[in-house]
Amino acid sequence: MIHAVWNYRGFIKGSVKREFQSKYRNSLLGAAWMVLNPLAMIVVYTVIFSQIMRARLPGVDLPYAYSIYLCAGVLTWGLFAEIVSRSQNVFLDNAGLLKKLSFPRLCLPMIVIVNALLNFTIVFSLFTAFLLITGQFPGIYFLGVFPVLALLVLFAIGLGISVGVLNVFFRDVGQFFGIVLQFWFWLTPIVYVSNILPERAQHYLQYNPMTPIVQALQTILVHAKWPDWSSLWLVCIEALILCIVGLSLFRKHAGDMVDEL
Repeated sequence: MIHAVWNYRGFIKGSVKREFQSKYRNSLLGAAWMVLNPLAMIVVYTVIFSQIMRARLPGVDLPYAYSIYLCAGVLTWGLFAEIVSRSQNVFLDNAGLLKKLSFPRLCLPMIVIVNALLNFTIVFSLFTAFLLITGQFPGIYFLGVFPVLALLVLFAIGLGISVGVLNVFFRDVGQFFGIVLQFWFWLTPIVYVSNILPERAQHYLQYNPMTPIVQALQTILVHAKWPDWSSLWLVCIEALILCIVGLSLFRKHAGDMVDEL
């Protein structure tokens, strides 16, 4: 399957380019909106939480600590949610293409992933510039961001493909998973610090696969130190299992999906 997708890399590249261009077609500012929207988000978070609300993180005496904490969590979740939510409908949204053309079906999730990574790269680059301007750049510890993000993408791919295939045959899966994502966001320490919760709640929070991923990035970007790598091993195993399950489901049902669309 990987070899087949690689042979169609031109198709993936062209699809990503067309989607990028169509997104800002008939717009005066065009692709500049990709910079203005995340820039506005960073400014709002900084002004509201660091200046107006004077939000502070326990044990961190930095003026922009909570803004960085919040942005790290929101941007991480945004990448995960975009990959998973778009993957769950990718086969349904491209039903016409699947019926008319013959190409590796796995190209469609790959287009979603590349688009999500492109959007995230632009937004995260602006966030990195904010860290540099404010003097909050974590230095050498910033390198720890990349393996954590790679694990996040792997987990999102496995989950997204699994849900995407199931959604073709059971349409309630997509509707239900949209609700799950909403609860999942608030069960992840993104806008709050986990140690404000009761000890029992903190214990259950660790069963959330997104908790160690988000906390790892927050540790790097806010506290400028290496995360607890051992906390990510379980997520790594879960991500690999989900990828195996997702690809197995895809291989088994790829031929039947067209009849269900």
